[in-house]
Amino acid sequence: MTLVKSDKEVLAELEKASAGLFVMSESDYPFELVSWDGKVQITPEYLKRISDKPDDCTIEEVEVDSFFHAGGQFGDLAKLVKDRLSDLKVYKVGTINIPVYIVGRSAEGNWLGLSTRLVQT
Repeated sequence: MTLVKSDKEVLAELEKASAGLFVMSESDYPFELVSWDGKVQITPEYLKRISDKPDDCTIEEVEVDSFFHAGGQFGDLAKLVKDRLSDLKVYKVGTINIPVYIVGRSAEGNWLGLSTRLVQT
């Protein structure tokens, strides 16, 4: 039986599980916590606005396992995200210096997850 966790508990678990992990790209960035109100509609416009990206930038949606490369050093983190959040999505916003948002719905109905950044030239 899965215990329902509060948003605060989920964020604490995500913070602990992501501590010391870096996403490898041309520059290495740590993970940061994401907590958005459940009323927020995650639209391309919203993602561009919070990322401070231009209106014409691209947004790519990828699978969680694809982003975390199906295991490796991120195996426990990927499992935690999938266990604690529903409607899970990974959004890459823009090109070259790319904000990444790994977000899903919490049991309380808010959007929780992690963000990081990729640099790909």
